[in-house]
Amino acid sequence: TRLDEICHRKDVLIHFLRKQGHVESSNRIIGFIEATLLYWRTRNKDLIEPFIPPSIYENIDTSGPYIDGVSQVMIGLEKKGISKPNDFLTIHQEELKKQIEAIDGVSPIDQERVELAISFYKLTNQKYNLNFIEIDHYISQLSTEALPDLHRLKDALQETDLKQKINKLLDYLGLLKDLILSSHEYEIREDIYQKRHITVDIPSMYGSYHEMKFDALGLTFRIESLLNVLFEELVDSIDLTLITKASFFQIFDRFKLFDQALELDGISTGEFKRQMDFLSHALQTRGFSYTQYLDIFKGFALAVRNIINDHFHNIHTRNLNRILSQLPKDQILPKYLPKEQMDDDEKVMHRISEIFFREKIALALGLTQLDLLLSRILNILYKQSERLPKENLLLLLNYDPHRAMTSIDEPPKGSHSIINLGNKGLNLLKLKSYGWPIPPGFIITTEVFRCQKVIESYRPAGDNFRQQVLSQVMALEKTSGKKFGNPENPLLLSVRSGSAISQPGMMDTMLNVSINEEIAKGIAEKTGNAWFAWDNYRRFLQCYGMAFGLKRDDFDAIISDYKQKMDTPYKSGLTGK
Repeated sequence: TRLDEICHRKDVLIHFLRKQGHVESSNRIIGFIEATLLYWRTRNKDLIEPFIPPSIYENIDTSGPYIDGVSQVMIGLEKKGISKPNDFLTIHQEELKKQIEAIDGVSPIDQERVELAISFYKLTNQKYNLNFIEIDHYISQLSTEALPDLHRLKDALQETDLKQKINKLLDYLGLLKDLILSSHEYEIREDIYQKRHITVDIPSMYGSYHEMKFDALGLTFRIESLLNVLFEELVDSIDLTLITKASFFQIFDRFKLFDQALELDGISTGEFKRQMDFLSHALQTRGFSYTQYLDIFKGFALAVRNIINDHFHNIHTRNLNRILSQLPKDQILPKYLPKEQMDDDEKVMHRISEIFFREKIALALGLTQLDLLLSRILNILYKQSERLPKENLLLLLNYDPHRAMTSIDEPPKGSHSIINLGNKGLNLLKLKSYGWPIPPGFIITTEVFRCQKVIESYRPAGDNFRQQVLSQVMALEKTSGKKFGNPENPLLLSVRSGSAISQPGMMDTMLNVSINEEIAKGIAEKTGNAWFAWDNYRRFLQCYGMAFGLKRDDFDAIISDYKQKMDTPYKSGLTGK
């Protein structure tokens, strides 16, 4: 009302929008407001034409007192990154007001008009759209005394761990479902005010209506909307570039959440539960083969296809075809029709059916996300089976990339094993735990040596290993303030090997792994000790040369020759120049 009255009801577009807000009583009003806001920014009248009568459309101008100022405000907001419908929904009112007031050269009235229009948009969206945006505000309007354990819902919304958050929200959905399906009748709280527009004899109403099951149902839809977004994050959070037995444990934990979601949504999951039992048994059984795991996930995919057929296609296909055969094309919503004219009615019906079922399935709790996760899993499992021989497949299956690296500063729990870390590595962790000044570093564990064939022969495994090394080196760079491979401020690493039991000659060890002339020069300049820097480079060349068949005597002869030239009995007497 304020938005209309501020221009004395002379802005015909806003006056009509206000009246529609009274009489429409559907989510169609949301699209009308979105089109109005976009028209204000672009001055493109075509955007609002579907929502208003021709007589009103003709009286709307693309310039003048009712568009110029608000257009300037909307353009100003666009420059600040606030232009999409979702931007208007997520920005806090105080921040919106602050951003609008910061736009120069616009009257306070036009600033207020934009602020009121966006507020109107947020309120109608909250009323008609069953999404989770501003869910905190929605919850605050509900009856804390009547709805079950609202504090549990608030606790779930504040949870930072993704799996825990999903689990808590699913548990709360179970409470709401029990309330909705109970036989108990709840008191109705109705604050409705009715009035009639005399000129057109259209009744309208405003106010609020609350009933416990009704409120619980609305809250259920919003939580389900949030959960579907969280399930998408859950699918994206698992690294499936490399699937091993360790990956199956992560997948199993996620599948338990999907199973709970489907059951809450009323979808029978007997076949899915049977596959869950198979996977649980496989994870507890030694010697389970790669092809057996592949068969289990094929069974999961079949179970999901059957769910989609039983709960969607078999229920709706016949009715949908009957409706489409009787429905003129001009009465079908534009989103279902192809952009280009299509004369083949069968193809049109196929397109409509495809969009219809996609939208229906997307509303099911977690089903689309589960189907996506299964597709990714099977795709990777097939690729791995095609690219690796059988013996390496078994090795890959038992490889755990999460145990390949251990940070000395922040070792993961359960990694303190002499078999996994070697004697040197384990002692370094112990000394660190005692508070001794152990330099930062990381340990490449025996898990890598055990599965070296797979890491070297299968690219995703090799890429995963190299990425882990890179991440550990970057952590050392952050801790030390130095840069690996930077001659001006080089990060120098001491690389050592160690077995569980140390015996002379037990291991072939490269003591000097890598250095080049640029790094040696940088060390010389930074330390002021040229001999120290270049002697390191000399020892690297000698070790590498000996590893490839050169004799130690050849290197000793070169040093002896230089000691004679410099007239010094010891290498330390050389200058490094």
